[in-house]
Amino acid sequence: MTTRGDTLHAPDALQGTGPGQPPARLPLVVYVLALGTFLMGTTEFVVAGLLPEIAGDVQISVAQAGLLITFFAVGMIVGAPLMAMLTLRLPRRLTLILALGVFAAGHVIVAVGSSFSLLLAARFLTALATGAFWAVANVVAARAAGPASSSRALGVVGAGAMLANVVGVPLGAFAGQVMGWRGPFWALAALGAAAMVLIARHVPHDEVSHAAVSIRSELSALRSGRMWLVLAACATTTGGVLSTYSYISPLLTDRAGLASGLVPLVLVGFGVGALAGFLVGGRLGDHRPHTTTIAAAATTTILLLALCLLSRSAAPTIVLVALLGLFGLGANPVLISLGVRFAGQAPTLGSALTVSAFNLGTAVGCWFAGLALESPLRATGPAAVGTAIAALTLIPTIAIALTQRRRPAVVMPDPGPDTSGL
Repeated sequence: MTTRGDTLHAPDALQGTGPGQPPARLPLVVYVLALGTFLMGTTEFVVAGLLPEIAGDVQISVAQAGLLITFFAVGMIVGAPLMAMLTLRLPRRLTLILALGVFAAGHVIVAVGSSFSLLLAARFLTALATGAFWAVANVVAARAAGPASSSRALGVVGAGAMLANVVGVPLGAFAGQVMGWRGPFWALAALGAAAMVLIARHVPHDEVSHAAVSIRSELSALRSGRMWLVLAACATTTGGVLSTYSYISPLLTDRAGLASGLVPLVLVGFGVGALAGFLVGGRLGDHRPHTTTIAAAATTTILLLALCLLSRSAAPTIVLVALLGLFGLGANPVLISLGVRFAGQAPTLGSALTVSAFNLGTAVGCWFAGLALESPLRATGPAAVGTAIAALTLIPTIAIALTQRRRPAVVMPDPGPDTSGL
């Protein structure tokens, strides 16, 4: 029995290490998996900095080249749950190795391909592998860290993707300008192959019981009402932030009057904030998961609203963008951890569905933001859309907390399968 805020209502809240106790050191495998998500995050966004070079080489328009990003997003939405089910009876370590193998092969195809349709197919294939890796990596990291540190572990794994925005994507774009756009894809293929060796060496063998898991037991996760609330929160939290972030350049240049050459520095500020937010949010989420998710959603809504109102001034806008990175994505590792937990006997599918929800929210939010950009709101339109979507995150996060508090305040080591719905 405990009296510490959100941890009062275990089994479903994440357990902390106890008052006055330092957090346990995370196992090395968590950082190895973070290296994998760094590669996944880099390949997802590096294309954005290479679109003109790709378009010129393949002889298509830049808008058509942008389909390489769209196809990757669709592959992530579909691929994460699909590959989670198709690889259900495979050991998780083998699934991670195979996913990295397909990842490397997909980049080789892009690096040598000359047909745009082939490039699209290779990007979709790479996205399937990325979705499979990410879903399984979340489960492996959470299991390796234990319930007391699962959110912190997922924060580190997710921070790998955030670090990609700060380091991997800019380096990839720079390398593409120096050595041609195919160079970064060769490099990612080589790094993917190297990551296979690290995964094979450091990810432990699965328990024997894992092979007995059935598709029917995995689908039991879909009966959990709290699971659907988590997925709704995943979609709205990323949809609100990234719908604004995707169109932040017009806001900075047209509205705030910032020189276009300074925009990349502002984006780096967002990336650094997001990296810190993942790490801090994951640590806080192990002790107070519901407070963390609700506070992050409320603060993000306020920041986006302030961005709409203060965007004519450059200095406040720059600060708000960095804070948006810090708070806007800080709840993500907690939501992933709750999704894995509420899925009961289907942790891999639960993790995969959170990955799909994040990408679905981003895709839908960016579509609405694009429409708003062409509306009378112009450059502030995406931020206005982001504010509305972020505010919606408060509904599922508060609902999760309320349903949690109705449950008995008893700490149990293993919650077992969640079939109770709401």
